[in-house]
Amino acid sequence: MKIKSVLFVAAVCVLAALTSCGGSKKGGLPNFGDDEFAVATIGTSSAALQTTYPATIKGIQDVEVRPKVSGFITKVFVHEGQTVSAGQALFSIDSETYQAAVRSAAAAVNTAKAQANTAKLTYQNNKKLYDSKIIGEFELSTAANSYATAKAQVAQAEAALASAREQLAWCTVTSPSAGVVGSLPFKVGALVSASGQALTTVSNISTMEVFFSLSESQILNMSKTNGSVQAAIASFPAVKLQLADGSIYNHPGKVVKMSGVIDAATGSISLIAHFANPEKLLKSGGAGSIVVPNDHNSAIVIPQEACSQVQDKIFVYIVTKDNKVKYSEIKVNPQDDGKNYIVTAGLHVGDRIVLKGITKLTDGQQIKPITLERYNQKIAEAAKLAESQDNAHAFATAMGGKK
Repeated sequence: MKIKSVLFVAAVCVLAALTSCGGSKKGGLPNFGDDEFAVATIGTSSAALQTTYPATIKGIQDVEVRPKVSGFITKVFVHEGQTVSAGQALFSIDSETYQAAVRSAAAAVNTAKAQANTAKLTYQNNKKLYDSKIIGEFELSTAANSYATAKAQVAQAEAALASAREQLAWCTVTSPSAGVVGSLPFKVGALVSASGQALTTVSNISTMEVFFSLSESQILNMSKTNGSVQAAIASFPAVKLQLADGSIYNHPGKVVKMSGVIDAATGSISLIAHFANPEKLLKSGGAGSIVVPNDHNSAIVIPQEACSQVQDKIFVYIVTKDNKVKYSEIKVNPQDDGKNYIVTAGLHVGDRIVLKGITKLTDGQQIKPITLERYNQKIAEAAKLAESQDNAHAFATAMGGKK
């Protein structure tokens, strides 16, 4: 099989070199004249192209986990990559200081309540004395104000106790949402604070957000075609995700939103596609490529090997009625599949173009059109003959070369 492959390539190469040679008519061997070129008549067909865009992958909700209190980590309850539920304990921070604060606040509440009880008794006693006209209104008002102040101090002490208890509870750092635990840069014994680095990130990866960008001109064209940006997003076709290993993710995605700001540095606009992630194959922070399909109906599709490119212009050789070739510029869709072009201007249904050997043509040259099938058949026959005789000379003879 290896020899066959090599000889086939050799056949094509020798063909290119010998098509200008005179052909032998002996033995009925395939014979290319220097004027024979594969020609096809232009028709229309459906074309399914696709374009890829670099993309980054994130969980639909990536939440940084930060401590609300400062202290030393005494325990780490989870490991990287672990699935956790909302409210599940992740870390424990040394709580002795905060327990002491709770005890102190509780004592302050008791003191305030005792003072309030004393103030209450004083007020009640003064009320009786006032009713008996033993003391005046000033003394009664003073006692009432003292009682009100004492009650306020009780409320203040209780608020301080609630705050101390809350800070004590914060010594156990819990997950803010369900998801997967990210990296754990801090270990037991590390000193952490609310203003420092996040302890970890919890990512909800049940659905993934995949970010990619389109140019401003592409977005404008989509908006004009569909009437609005919202309509353009709604009509956006289902997209695929190409993973880092080149494989295609087995769940389709849907473009759901678009950034309202153009990146001044790149002139592009970010779009977000959602992908279901039931197998948890996709990970937050990953990379890939968004594959956007581009279907065209009744399109003129030609192979790229039938075209030549000069700077940013594309040319083909159109075959006239008298079988002369005309070097003609065409316009093509900027999106292609690497093998074919969708022609947008310069060619019409019924036109004929040269498919093979365009590098040997010049504008106005007379040719003898043959079908692509016949062209390929001659190559195959010549390669087979060369293989059977195990030398390139036989191939050259078959192709019309001089002995």
